[in-house]
Amino acid sequence: MYAIVEIAGQQFKVEKDQRYFVHQLEGKPGSKVSFDKVLLLDDNGKVSVGAPAVSGVQVTAKIEQHLKGDKVIVFKKKRRKGYKVKNGHRQRLTEISVQTIGKKAAPKKVAAKKADEPAKKEVVAKKTTTKASKPAAKTAKATTTKKAAPKKTTKKES
Repeated sequence: MYAIVEIAGQQFKVEKDQRYFVHQLEGKPGSKVSFDKVLLLDDNGKVSVGAPAVSGVQVTAKIEQHLKGDKVIVFKKKRRKGYKVKNGHRQRLTEISVQTIGKKAAPKKVAAKKADEPAKKEVVAKKTTTKASKPAAKTAKATTTKKAAPKKTTKKES
């Protein structure tokens, strides 16, 4: 069984219990991450192609370590002009090992959050009614008027 998954903007062919180096992911070593954008799934000859992703399938992986890749030398030169620039670059990578390839678990926490949201909205509505009466009690600031600057006069020398 294998899957083609998009991880950090790149596509990888992943299999269970294999290790991969991907662009750096957020998370501490030892934590688990899941990838929902599965583009193709091959389950022992039964191929499912997504449009653009296969729905209901996810890949779960464990972050093994964060590291830097080999140094890449970037050298720029313009001939006969005396222009040379040499830079080095080391890409930040994350090593992951694929734990499972399979169906998503039912989202139980999402239903609980939706039930809490209407209660919060009612509290917000009550607070806005009390705030509306307070601005009426405040006094307006006194306004100042600007005075025009006096005209400048110059003497003519004869």
